[in-house]
Order: sequence, then structure tokens, then C-alpha cells
Amino acid sequence: MEKIASFQINHNTLQPGMYISRVDGDVVTYDVRFVRPNQPPFLPTPAMHTIEHLAATYVRNSPLKEHILYFGPMGCRTGFYFLTRGISHEQAIGLMAQAMAFTAAYEGAIPGVSAEECGNWLEHDLDGARLWAASMQKVLENYTEDALQYPN
Repeated sequence: MEKIASFQINHNTLQPGMYISRVDGDVVTYDVRFVRPNQPPFLPTPAMHTIEHLAATYVRNSPLKEHILYFGPMGCRTGFYFLTRGISHEQAIGLMAQAMAFTAAYEGAIPGVSAEECGNWLEHDLDGARLWAASMQKVLENYTEDALQYPN
């Protein structure tokens, strides 16, 4: 089988940041990398789960909600995929920075956390999510479109 594009990136050189993972027509997949691959600590599953609920809720309720296709976790627990359609890279960076600020400051009940709404509703960590989102928020401060390219 042909090796998929994301496996052709040298993960040993990746730093926390936001990268263009792939472009399929008008759909852009961003790699929102919270931690360096292969360098523990990795995102703890409960915190990651809470970031998913909060950030996905935020972006799907933003003024750009019609352009958001997906925000969800990477299996390696180093970050998230963010799929958009019809917005600029600058808008995507801005929206992700806003989602991280929202998550870092969030207080209250986590959206979608009941047995009826979530397949693993007991495994959440709001305090951990807030800390990890704050660290990603700092990474995205002053982030530019030029930084979206994977390192060579």
C-alpha cells in the first residue's frame, strides 16, 4: 500500500504548533500539535477528551461554524485534527487561538457530558484541559500563515 501523507512527515522534528496536514479540494486539514511527538508527556486522555468537547463546541458555535467540518483527537495523543472549508489560513489560526482561549478559561459544566451524549462520559478532566489549552494558546499567539508549513 502507498504510505499516506501524514506518515511521510518526520515526527521527530515537529514542535508544538499548527500545520497544514493536507488539502483535499476546498477542505483543509490542520494538524494542531500540542506536544512534540515521541517526547512524553503526551496529552492525558481525560484532558484531551475535555478539550475535544470544549473546542469542538466553540468552533461549531462561532461565526465561522458553517466552515467547520471537524475537530477531533489524534490517536497518538499529541494533538488534534481541525478540518475547515472555505476560510483562510489566517481565519483558521485565529479561530483555533480563540478556541484555546475559551477552553483555557472555561468554567462550568462540560458540554455533552452525559451517558446519552457521550460514549465515555465519565472520563473528563476540566482542570487538565484548561492547562493544556493554555499552553497551546501561548503557542498560537502571534502565529502566522508562514508557520503552517511542516519543517523539512
